[in-house]
Amino acid sequence: MAKNKLAVLVGGLGLLVAVLPAVAHHAFVAQYDPGKSTTLQGVVTKVEWTNPHARFYVDVKDTGGKVINWNLELASPNALKRLGWTRDILKVGDKVSAFVAPAKDGTKMANARTVTLADGRKMVAGIAAEQGGVQ
Repeated sequence: MAKNKLAVLVGGLGLLVAVLPAVAHHAFVAQYDPGKSTTLQGVVTKVEWTNPHARFYVDVKDTGGKVINWNLELASPNALKRLGWTRDILKVGDKVSAFVAPAKDGTKMANARTVTLADGRKMVAGIAAEQGGVQ
């Protein structure tokens, strides 16, 4: 009987350890506010094609004309590839438009849901892409 309880406990702990990183990794609503989604337009200043999420940075002018560099999170490189993205789809100097969910803490960081590229193509980009669609 004690062996069975131990096996169940060890199995349960194993499942918990396996699930926690996925839950923490996809805590979109903990970090971003989809209720305040907006569109940012600007010039790409940097692109990072890395795991767990690709990122790019955009210089955006605020209403007063001040340039602010935004950090925009994308889906993982693998998810982006499945959606037609390539490593060089965004280039420094490109003018882009991104529909984003901004960070809840007010930092100039957001999750890009879609990105309209310099050539006019509209690409699905956000964490929703990893979960099977755009929300």
